[in-house]
Amino acid sequence: MKPKRNFHPRPRLIATLLALLAGAAPALPGCQSNTAPVPAAAAANSNGAYPANNPADGLPALSLIDQYGKPVALESLKGKPVLIDFIYASCPSICPLLTARFARIAHLLGPELGAKVTMVSVTLDPGHDHPAELLAYAKSHQADYPGWLFLTGKPAAIDALLKAYRLKRDRQSNGSIGHVAAAFLLGPDGRQMRMYNALEAPPATVAADVNRALPRG
Repeated sequence: MKPKRNFHPRPRLIATLLALLAGAAPALPGCQSNTAPVPAAAAANSNGAYPANNPADGLPALSLIDQYGKPVALESLKGKPVLIDFIYASCPSICPLLTARFARIAHLLGPELGAKVTMVSVTLDPGHDHPAELLAYAKSHQADYPGWLFLTGKPAAIDALLKAYRLKRDRQSNGSIGHVAAAFLLGPDGRQMRMYNALEAPPATVAADVNRALPRG
């Protein structure tokens, strides 16, 4: 069955998130959620932004490839805050919404993006999302900002990175890839500082968190 393309996320989103935070995994058209990294206790009085609860290194010793075909050692991104999410280019619904919100954050960061902070979107479909596909995706979604990397690589490397975030990807029967609409703010040491429901956290809130994470002096 093909996913519906006339999806309006807001009416169903609150119920979906409540189920996710309770540990369930209801389907979202296009991108299905299969795990919930946000602890239920953190949901109270939240606007989609949460304290980090994962001490793992978010920039492990893995090499991926950016949208221009250049290799990127994730460890080389340390030294600046990194805002990271997970998308794939053929996603018909949720991923474009995530990227649109990230684009708003990029706009709010202005010249700090690239100079003092890096944004990263990692594909969940490395078998199909090669550099050319990711560059086309970035351009078509007004996400072609300096300092914003779209990364692909070997499936094993993508899965190893997802494991560091307590996430996974699953190919669904309709061709979509199950994943959580989550984003993570890493400090200059590569460790998580904040985590977000990327469909709910206001871009201004995320941008403010990023600015607070910038090295001073």
